Amino acid sequence: MKNQPVRISLFYCTNSLQKNEIDQLNGRIAGVELSGISLPCSGKVDLLYVLKAVETGSDGVLLAGCRIGECKYLQGNFRAQKRIAYVDEILAETGFGNGHVAFVSLDEGDKTNKLLRAINALADTLRVGIKQVQE
Repeated sequence: MKNQPVRISLFYCTNSLQKNEIDQLNGRIAGVELSGISLPCSGKVDLLYVLKAVETGSDGVLLAGCRIGECKYLQGNFRAQKRIAYVDEILAETGFGNGHVAFVSLDEGDKTNKLLRAINALADTLRVGIKQVQE
């Protein structure tokens, strides 16, 4: 059980990221099982989608959106950040703990590496939480 991969659901804005870019990441992330869910805008993420991902087996959720201030839908990425923060509060209040959800804004030039760093950071946070629960 200790060697199971960390399961992360990646909700992503189709204006920022493409499925083939996510597929390329899967081979570069050791110990992480990544599933991608596309959204027309990161601001379209629903709190229930994020909570359902955690409820159905994801250890964590990462929401990837456009660079702050450059959303095609004007305020989508701002709404997305607020929603993820709210879900983190809900999970903490229910005893699940903090740090299971995160938001990353992607810059056009270095988005793959920035996303890779965000996935690894979330995975590291989740591994610490999983290890504490197992002890």
